[in-house]
Amino acid sequence: MAFEGLSEKLARAFKNLRQHGHLTEADVKTAMREIKLALLEADVSFKVVKEFISKVSERCVGSDVLESLTPAQQVVKIVNEELTALMGSETATIKLASSPPTILMMVGLQGTGKTTQSGKLAGYFKKKGRRPLLVACDVYRPAAITQLEIVGKGVDVPVFKIEGEKNPVRIATQAIAHAKKYGNDLVILDTAGRLHIDDALMTELSDIRDAVHPHEILLVVDAMTGQDAVNMAERFDQLLNIDGVILTKLDGDTRGGAALSVKYITGKPIKFAGVGEKLTDIEPFHPDRMASRILGMGDVLSLIDKAQEAYDEKEAAALEEKLKKNRFTLQDFLDQMRQLKKMGPLENLIGMMPGVNPAQMKDLHIDEKQMAQTEAIILSMTPEERNDPSLMNASRRRRIAAGSGTSVEMVNRLLKQFEQMQKMLKQLKSKKGKRRGFGF
Repeated sequence: MAFEGLSEKLARAFKNLRQHGHLTEADVKTAMREIKLALLEADVSFKVVKEFISKVSERCVGSDVLESLTPAQQVVKIVNEELTALMGSETATIKLASSPPTILMMVGLQGTGKTTQSGKLAGYFKKKGRRPLLVACDVYRPAAITQLEIVGKGVDVPVFKIEGEKNPVRIATQAIAHAKKYGNDLVILDTAGRLHIDDALMTELSDIRDAVHPHEILLVVDAMTGQDAVNMAERFDQLLNIDGVILTKLDGDTRGGAALSVKYITGKPIKFAGVGEKLTDIEPFHPDRMASRILGMGDVLSLIDKAQEAYDEKEAAALEEKLKKNRFTLQDFLDQMRQLKKMGPLENLIGMMPGVNPAQMKDLHIDEKQMAQTEAIILSMTPEERNDPSLMNASRRRRIAAGSGTSVEMVNRLLKQFEQMQKMLKQLKSKKGKRRGFGF
């Protein structure tokens, strides 16, 4: 999980502060030393850490904190605000052109995930009602075009390519003409990368930029590379004047130094974050929400956003009505489980909840296989059985187990769990009715 190590160390520092009813400058200084070491171990740039600690220390030794009735909470508040400022304060969005198509140029080193992120971005904007076009401008890497086609198919977005063409500038210019002709209002150029920054790479990227005049140049940065990612971002910005950063593999980086350093070093915002392996695992980067996650405060707003994307209003209203009338069935249970899976890895969702300790999350693993088995069991039931589990005698249970490739014991366990859940919902409805005078 992102920032796992940093979150644990900051939590310890704040716990030590809370043990003091009244804070002195010495207490603050000790806490700042712990925070400084935590940030450096998270691979945050030394220059960034020095400036951050200086700002936080200056604010924390003021009378508003030292004379406060809750000084430790005030320190946490200040750290939260400064972390947010460090990552950009406000959420930066892609600037869409007033006269389409909007042209996005994806750049970065080889292996950072440009092609995958290009596809994720296309899928994200397609959900927003756009008509994106992916363009294969990487003519060097073996199977690069094939990979883009696979990604494009995964998000149902067309890919523009020119068989045998080795000039990426011609590919890009013809792709723009194609987009205008066929009504694509968003063009995403997947350019070539290298294992390191060299003159040939930069010349080619500059030529593409000068030929098509992209509305935004987005640098794809691998968060796992830590400080090297920040150095690379600074170099690309100097040579191409990038407009923003897409940070990948943020779900697997336990340090997170790149996220905390890249905005400060380059002055360019992080616009999106790749948070998983699925083509839907991309989200706008919200500095305030990320700061809350780092400090263990959760990220309720992102959780709500994911729920709103996954849930249909009419289905939600129908479910609410069923709950009121105690008509929640196994089919409803299956539907809700599928909706939950759409929201992304369950470990990530739990990590967004306020008060969740990163240390406790470290070994958490949600068994996706068990969820698949549950789905198979319910799908092996007839519609009548899903609506009325009391119908299921021994022979029916054997048939369901055989049809789902599971065992009778697993079928029995699911039915028992469902029965307990129904009882819990009934009790909850009863309690609300007694307390408020109306149903669930």
